[in-house]
Formats: sequence, structure tokens, C-alpha cells
Amino acid sequence: MPWKKKGCAQQELSATFPLLHQDVLIALDDVFINPEPWFNHDASESEPVNDYNTNIMGRFECRNRKCHSAGWGSKKIAIRIRGFRDNGYDAVVFKQRCRTCEKLGVMRIDENSYVERVAYRLKKWAGVYMETHEYHNGVQQGPPHESDLCEGCKAGYCPMR
Repeated sequence: MPWKKKGCAQQELSATFPLLHQDVLIALDDVFINPEPWFNHDASESEPVNDYNTNIMGRFECRNRKCHSAGWGSKKIAIRIRGFRDNGYDAVVFKQRCRTCEKLGVMRIDENSYVERVAYRLKKWAGVYMETHEYHNGVQQGPPHESDLCEGCKAGYCPMR
């Protein structure tokens, strides 16, 4: 997971959501994937066999007390989904910075978009025929993407870069 040093403290530039794995499995109920997909808690231990970058939606809050930003919504939060042997996967979601003060925002993802994107990708990797969704042809409408504030762009994993 990428980190950025600031003084003697470290700030996480991305996050994972293993607690949403059960929701991902529920979203896979309509197909048979064997072995059952599992969330890889320690991806540094193994080499991915698949890798896909896409976007999810969510909101960010700026916690900088000197900043007057009320926060922002984003339909273009970068997520890197990786597949591992025997249907393991992980999904790394990258944070964004405040346009006003450039501090990292506190992320609150849209859990439905996360589950939908991860389940869709796992089905594709398992060979299940899937119709292309609108978000694969182009990102849904929203404000323009600001690559200089996107940690996914900086790390090279944002499809908007």
C-alpha cells in the first residue's frame, strides 16, 4: 500500500475494504465460480495473475481545520483490482486531495459501486460473459478529473490519467 511521509507521521494514500468481501460474494450469487473468490489480505506475499484499473464513486471530507472546504463528491475514485491464483483478489482504492488546501481527504466510498465493480471484474476473469456497462465505455458525468489531486494517477493506476 502506498505511503507518503509527512514529518514523522505517515499518511495512507490508499485503502482496502476487506469487510465488503461478503457483499462481493452476495453479488456473485448468480454465477458459479470455483474455487470461491477470497480476499487476499496480504497481496505482497504473491504475484497477481490479473490486474485491472477502474473507478468507483464516493465522497471526501477535508479535515484540515484551516481549510474551508465542505468536502467533495467524486465519480472517479481510482481502484486497482488484482486477481491472484485460485480466485484470490484484492482491491486498492486511492484517495484524493482537497482542491483548496491539497491535504488528503478522508474517503467514504459508495459501497454499491465498489461491490458492483469488483464483482463484475471477478466474473470477467472467471470467463463469465458480461455485457459492457456504461462505466466501461466512459466515466459517468461528473466534474472534470483533477489528476494532480488523485493519488491513483500519481501511482499510475487511475484509468483517467
